[in-house]
Amino acid sequence: MSGVDEFNRMSERQRMHVLFGVCSSTIWARRVLAGGPFPDAAALLDRADRVLAELPDAEIDAALDGHPRIGARADNPSSAREQARVADAAAEVKTALADRNREYEDRFGYVYLVCASGRTAEELLAILTERLGNDPETERRVMRNELAKINRLRLERLLASPGRLEG
Repeated sequence: MSGVDEFNRMSERQRMHVLFGVCSSTIWARRVLAGGPFPDAAALLDRADRVLAELPDAEIDAALDGHPRIGARADNPSSAREQARVADAAAEVKTALADRNREYEDRFGYVYLVCASGRTAEELLAILTERLGNDPETERRVMRNELAKINRLRLERLLASPGRLEG
């Protein structure tokens, strides 16, 4: 059984729960769900990408609420897995990340979001420092792209492991 078959067989409530675990925007989850049942994983991933691209900024902000600061204690298993390489960083790198995170939030008004999976704390700090130079419009576009990467990665991980969808 494929992950998308398992997803399609779940109750609407269960599918909503799975999608909300990927992205904390209820509107995103509802709109993705409305596109089902999905013939294959590619159709689900495409729907997720298209729905995210069409979300208004206020709903993107709701999606950001599900993401802890880079370097902060992760409050969900996905974020913990994605930021795993930050935990081993030197204290001065963690301090710099915390300082730049605050600077970023003061400048842009929302949490620094980056697809952190597989990246070191030093890489994430360098990306953050570079992105602080963006104008607000450019940064908003970059942040949306990063959110799309994170959502896609999380969906792919779930669909690749049938049996994990309900957990």
